[in-house]
Amino acid sequence: MKKARILYGEATTALARKSIEMISEICLEYLGTYPVCLDCRAAQASEDYVDIRIGTATDSPWVRELGTAPTHPEGYAILVRDGNVYVAGADEKGLLYGCVDLYAKYFTPLEYPQKGGKYYQNPFSAPLPDFELVSHPSVSRRGIWTWGHVIFDYKRFFDNMLRLKLNEITIWNDVAPLNAKEIMDYAHDLGIKVVWGYAWGWDTNCKEIPLDKLCDSSRQIFETFEREYAPLGVDAIYFQSLTETAQTEKNGLLIADEVTKFVNKTASLFFEKYPNMEIQFGLHATSVKDHLDAIKRTDPRIRIVWEDVGCFPFWYYPKQISGFEGTLDLVNRISTLRSENESFGTVLKGITQLDWSEFEHTFAPMYVGVSGKRALEKKAANKRKIWRHMQAYWLANADKVLQTVRLMAKNTKGDLYVCALVEDGMFENDLMYIVALFAEMLWDADADIKKLMSEVALRGDVEFA
Repeated sequence: MKKARILYGEATTALARKSIEMISEICLEYLGTYPVCLDCRAAQASEDYVDIRIGTATDSPWVRELGTAPTHPEGYAILVRDGNVYVAGADEKGLLYGCVDLYAKYFTPLEYPQKGGKYYQNPFSAPLPDFELVSHPSVSRRGIWTWGHVIFDYKRFFDNMLRLKLNEITIWNDVAPLNAKEIMDYAHDLGIKVVWGYAWGWDTNCKEIPLDKLCDSSRQIFETFEREYAPLGVDAIYFQSLTETAQTEKNGLLIADEVTKFVNKTASLFFEKYPNMEIQFGLHATSVKDHLDAIKRTDPRIRIVWEDVGCFPFWYYPKQISGFEGTLDLVNRISTLRSENESFGTVLKGITQLDWSEFEHTFAPMYVGVSGKRALEKKAANKRKIWRHMQAYWLANADKVLQTVRLMAKNTKGDLYVCALVEDGMFENDLMYIVALFAEMLWDADADIKKLMSEVALRGDVEFA
């Protein structure tokens, strides 16, 4: 077999270096050795190597000469011609995702011969077949929602997010972790935006909140941000507030009205000093779905991120699909509630969730995401039965997720954010099938569900429970 070499354009940023690393990993897996890495401007032609040329439209003139150069943000083009490979990104994230999918969508299928007689072949053992794929995401912001204290290795957690082309994470903690800056820095190196979450006038029991005095906490909420999060230079903040209940009123006051007034007043303190700050409002639909006109008055600068909209994929258990048509109807109404150019977001569920029987609030600062390998493996083994249960019903009901994502993508002209609750499942240890399937739906919402399910199942880095 030939050896391989990577010919790159500029490689001065973290994203560019990570692209080279991803290709190097592919070569090491199939060829047993790392590739030679050369600046494409200094490389001489050689028949001894398979050339893997990578770059973006801005740093590599050859990208524009391919005829299929990507233009959509985060998009990429993969071409294989005459035994050589080209990965072109519309931008640096697009290049990185193209390198991810070179493995997932080109090399992985080549491991399975089209003719009988053998079950596996090294893709480099024969001439590489021609291939062309131009792709970009259906959902611009694709993420995970989790409590921070159940991230046990933040680097491996983010590495797995990258392998699924996920670019945003919401981390909720009682207080900001001591290593929050290090967590953010590593995420940014992989093109992942970090949103920090904390409570606004709410803890875990909405019944204890006096609605008539809720606005009194606005100044305290802002001071918490100034003290814990502003020094970090955060990408965005996320909050929840008193809507996680099936009640629509409390003490004669309409929850939808009161929460909207409170949110707008509190957010105004942020926008006065930080006019460009992104604020995400985690809103549970159960208490406000019949009073959407009140929610429509939420400051348009605030991104509403909807939860608990109905049955699966908004419910915790993927076997609960009763009432799905009603859920889709509500999705249609909330995704068109505000101006078509305003941002919209949702949290989908039915994967893994926090084990509340073992949960304890911790209001003292701590380091998170720094566990050792043995601890990770032990915890992962304990989570397998949970994954197997959820996986069984995803195999039956995954089409409901795709229908929901497709509708949101169709309705949202502005910035669409879709994340999934993936917490306390040791995602950092194993790239589980149902998370990979969810992520691929966000990337290509127009795909056929059976095709998506089989393509994700083929991936060598994806695990079944």
